[in-house]
Amino acid sequence: MDITWQDPATGARGFVVIDTLVRETASGGLRMRKGCTLEEVRGLAQGMTRKEAIHLREGRHYVPVGGAKGGIDFDPRAPGAKEVLERFLVAMAPIMHTYWALGEDLGVRQGDIDEIIARRGLGSGLAAVDKLITDPEASAVRAKTAFATVVDGVAQDELVGGLGVAASAIAALRAEGQDPAACRAVIQGFGSMGGASARFLAEAGVRIVGIADADGFVSNPEGLDVEALLATRDPFGGIDRAALRAEDHDGDRDDWLAAEAEVLIPAAVSYAITADNCERIRAGLIVEAANMPVLPEAEEKLRARGVTVVPDFLANSATNAWWWWVTFGDVDGSWTDSRELVTTTLRELTTEVLATAAEQGISPRAAAQATVDANLARLHADDAAPRVDAPAASGR
Repeated sequence: MDITWQDPATGARGFVVIDTLVRETASGGLRMRKGCTLEEVRGLAQGMTRKEAIHLREGRHYVPVGGAKGGIDFDPRAPGAKEVLERFLVAMAPIMHTYWALGEDLGVRQGDIDEIIARRGLGSGLAAVDKLITDPEASAVRAKTAFATVVDGVAQDELVGGLGVAASAIAALRAEGQDPAACRAVIQGFGSMGGASARFLAEAGVRIVGIADADGFVSNPEGLDVEALLATRDPFGGIDRAALRAEDHDGDRDDWLAAEAEVLIPAAVSYAITADNCERIRAGLIVEAANMPVLPEAEEKLRARGVTVVPDFLANSATNAWWWWVTFGDVDGSWTDSRELVTTTLRELTTEVLATAAEQGISPRAAAQATVDANLARLHADDAAPRVDAPAASGR
């Protein structure tokens, strides 16, 4: 199902794509960026189908739903961006209530979605899953805990995605026989996903030697002060150059591709690594924190050079999965419970996929897709499954 919308005030276009329905429900975020297209949103919706299906795990209360995505072709920094977002959400409310459970994505903040939905009386961004929950009060209690939890000055929901990316990257390094504490990482993007990835990689001992934002590439071969940069970044992930130390360097934003590091983490825009620029990459491992950052032809060239790419629908799937773990009761909403399940699950999934890829001589993406295909077959075969009770505390 493809839906195209045009804003009556600005002429901006927006899109919703429902790629797959499982139990008449689909999940996926809403992004806003200048140049967003229907084709892009279709690809993202397909990715959401994969992100959902890859998290089918025995013993979990959360049973994956289908995949969807929304996108608005408008600059999120431009005046009137929030008003465009509001008109889009109002127009899409019937789809939200019936099929599409949504959250934040590139260029859209969860707080803005929640504020608009509450003020306009649109119910909930997760209304489409209400039909799958038999204990909504317990679910609401967990959600209140989850979204009120702040960790070191950052809301928990802005941390879990990057925590999952870091767990995936660390598992991939270990699968290659490397000690994460002896490795360097470069990150493109310093918003919610990139910033949290940097924080948890640094916490594990990985040296963050470069971070690219919209204005340049900040680097230091001895390691950047990640916490200082996080404390001073702007709402769009921009680094405050006044917070840089004398030994830090500020260069061209495209320099991140060729930086010396073991791990490269694209955590900003789609289509960042192409067949034309991938030859510049020196890292041996790429972990996709953004959606669709490595184009297929580039990935083929990189694999031929021995570069491992951990696909987006595995590495950056934790935010979506965490929402549903909270909703259905696999975690109680606390940071302790959430951190444990995110870290354990992403580590296990990455290790399993890389082991399968090595055993079968295929790419990690192909190995992950095989898991998705098998899980989707199971989900569709049992699409009439009864609703799952959501307990008041962690079900683990």
